[in-house]
Amino acid sequence: MAEAERIIGTPDTPDADREEQERAGTGATAAETERPRGKRRIAVLFAVAVFAYALDLISKMIVVAKLEHHEPIEIIGDWLRFEAIRNAGAAFGFGEAFTVIFTVIAAAVIVVIIRLARKLYSLPWAIALGLLLGGALGNLTDRIFRSPGVFEGAVVDFIAPKHFAVFNLADSAIVCGGILIVLLSFRGLDPDGTVHKD
Repeated sequence: MAEAERIIGTPDTPDADREEQERAGTGATAAETERPRGKRRIAVLFAVAVFAYALDLISKMIVVAKLEHHEPIEIIGDWLRFEAIRNAGAAFGFGEAFTVIFTVIAAAVIVVIIRLARKLYSLPWAIALGLLLGGALGNLTDRIFRSPGVFEGAVVDFIAPKHFAVFNLADSAIVCGGILIVLLSFRGLDPDGTVHKD
């Protein structure tokens, strides 16, 4: 009798129950795989931020030690040179009378990026936000630790193209991150990895 039930496949067989359990298990596994994927994107964000921050910090240390109070160094004739200046304003020298305000804005941007990281599932967004975070941290470090005082410090700028404002690697990271965010927004890609169409 048992052999006949095995051959015919009566409703008493546990195959259907097993399939439902496997489907349920697959759903749980998919949900679990989302968490590591999100963690990887967060890791990319902070890795990019640390890289951008380290490059900015090291370049400023070299500039202060070797270039400040010295003649500018010409890289490509007079089209591009390294010239150490102290900038109390925002990126590219704008708004020098609002140093404290720019410091608060930079700190707020950092907090927003860190909070947004919890919902991050997009690799391009992770790179863009990492560039913004690293750049903001780089200039915020100057605001806090450089003269004339805490939250009023002047940022070290040194990249001086002809007919353009002097800037640093933190400014470059912020601009690149901002451009990437604009491009991602135009394509409809959200930080959580979904794509929306207007």
